Amino acid sequence: MYVIASPDEYLAITGAGVKSVKITKSAWVWPFQRCQRFSIQPHDYSMNLQAMTREKLQFLLPVVFTVGPNVMKESNAPNPHHDPEHPEPDHGDSLLQYAMLLAEGEVKKGLSGGQHIENIVKGIIEGETRVLVSSMTMEEIFTEREEFKKRIFRNIQSELGQFGLKIYNANVKELRDAPQSSYFESLSRKAHEGAINQARIDVAEAQRRGNVGEAQRQGEQNREIAKINAETAVQKTERDSERAEAEATLATRKTVFNRDVNIAQIEATRATESRDEELRREVETKRAHTELERLRASDVVKATISREAKQQAADAKFYEEQAKANAALFAEQKAADAHAYKLRIQAEAQYLAAAKEAEAQLVRQQKEAAGLSAMAGAYADLSKALGGPAGLIQYMMIEKGVYTDLARANADAVRGLNPKMTIWNTGSQAGQEGNSGEGPSGGMGGVDSIRNMYQMLPPLMSTINEQTGITLPEWQFGKLADQISDRETTGKQIGGINGKK
Repeated sequence: MYVIASPDEYLAITGAGVKSVKITKSAWVWPFQRCQRFSIQPHDYSMNLQAMTREKLQFLLPVVFTVGPNVMKESNAPNPHHDPEHPEPDHGDSLLQYAMLLAEGEVKKGLSGGQHIENIVKGIIEGETRVLVSSMTMEEIFTEREEFKKRIFRNIQSELGQFGLKIYNANVKELRDAPQSSYFESLSRKAHEGAINQARIDVAEAQRRGNVGEAQRQGEQNREIAKINAETAVQKTERDSERAEAEATLATRKTVFNRDVNIAQIEATRATESRDEELRREVETKRAHTELERLRASDVVKATISREAKQQAADAKFYEEQAKANAALFAEQKAADAHAYKLRIQAEAQYLAAAKEAEAQLVRQQKEAAGLSAMAGAYADLSKALGGPAGLIQYMMIEKGVYTDLARANADAVRGLNPKMTIWNTGSQAGQEGNSGEGPSGGMGGVDSIRNMYQMLPPLMSTINEQTGITLPEWQFGKLADQISDRETTGKQIGGINGKK
């Protein structure tokens, strides 16, 4: 039986006539021989290794290796990780070693060929990577990234070569912190803060240059605008002068032209009137001759004319009635057609108007909704920038002029008022003025307190009367200020009262 392998497969033949194992793409399989297919497709092995550097710093090293049978000897494809200082060994029997490795896993350990190879590859990758990392510092790993990758590739490839395997691609991902470690996080934070500070410095410098440049450009722009305005003013003055001269010349020419036109019109009118009189005389003469001939022929043809006139009147009346009937019928038909067309046009117009109004209403509502949404977003951003809703409210009151309106309203409220303040003294000084001969202490007794209270009422009533126009009953609150006596106003003692003179 002739057996052919797929493009990504090889045949491993053992048995009669084969000393060890025969590796080929196609062959005749004879009796007492066994043929096994095996794939040469590379596989990706992804691992998240936990390693420790020479400084005893633990970290996670994510790696992805693409490993497969070494068939490079039969291909001209270049190896991207080839190191000219460390040439690769001869892999002439790599496929044989790979086939025997697959058979070993199935026979001795009871594993599938792929699982057996995966265990071997991951063990080699993990061991060689940890050994290499333990001999380097963290700084060396960062600064010599490419060299670190090449050394990993070279060490692992030297171990995999004895199994007929080859590394087709090696990818070392970004290093990460191990559990309970924050080394890379701290470095990242430090770099981030440094970048932010440098960015702030760059922004400030750029703003400074922008402000200076903007001021310079603005000054140049203002100077150019002033220069252009001056030149424009000079040119405008010259153009206005030229235009005034042209308008004066035009007005003079119009006056001369109007005078000539008026003279020509008057002459034409006079000539027309003269010719009209001549024609009128000729017409009157011809009319007199015609009337004479008519009178001569009227008696002869009067009967004939009467008969023909009656016949023509009858024909005219018949034609007029027929025309009226036809016109009425045609008018009714046209009115009916016009009414139907008008109704149809009105219905279509109403339908189109309703549709357009609905579309306009929909667009207007959509625009209003979009505007409200944009205003809400803008007010939200403005509220964050101003420190919260209170800051936004104050800003809106300032922008809308609320504080100015409140101040103006308060000023309008008190404008035109004429308050009147009345001050009177009913204390101990008022009592001392009327009782200067009493004790040196000047204190008030119970009678003085009652007297001072009643002395307060008349001035109070006077103030109420002056400001409101209300006069309270005299028997209840006392007299007004202009009606009380000196004794009541000043509180001086009068002879014969209280037993004192």
